[in-house]
Amino acid sequence: MSEATALAQPPVVAAALQTFLGVDFGEKRTGLALGNRLLRTAQPHGTVQAEGDARFVAIAKVLGEWQPDALVVGVPFHPDGQAHENTRRARRFARQLHGRFQLPVFEVDERYSTTEALAAGAKDADAAAACIILEQFLRSLP
Repeated sequence: MSEATALAQPPVVAAALQTFLGVDFGEKRTGLALGNRLLRTAQPHGTVQAEGDARFVAIAKVLGEWQPDALVVGVPFHPDGQAHENTRRARRFARQLHGRFQLPVFEVDERYSTTEALAAGAKDADAAAACIILEQFLRSLP
């Protein structure tokens, strides 16, 4: 089973977790979206254009303002489901988010999310991709 196939399994998410921050990780730009379990919808919330610790400072501001219950990070894979360097980077970033903010972090296979966002005419493709990632996650919940 590929790593992407493992992510395709429905996540076990406590019912108490109702609000989520979706994250489309990128080396220079990280898209954000906010959503909730009740409506199973998400809204783009801009893109952080920063690297390293500066990225975490910007994300901390969003977390402080919106106080989501958990984070959802998109993890990219090759079309055949195999991992690559950006897969490892996104997973490391997800671990760092958990370590810094002590929130549950869920990973979602995000293949083609940016392509889908661009095809839909998104002005901010990174935030729109984060929205797609988060809505995919929300739809997978029971």
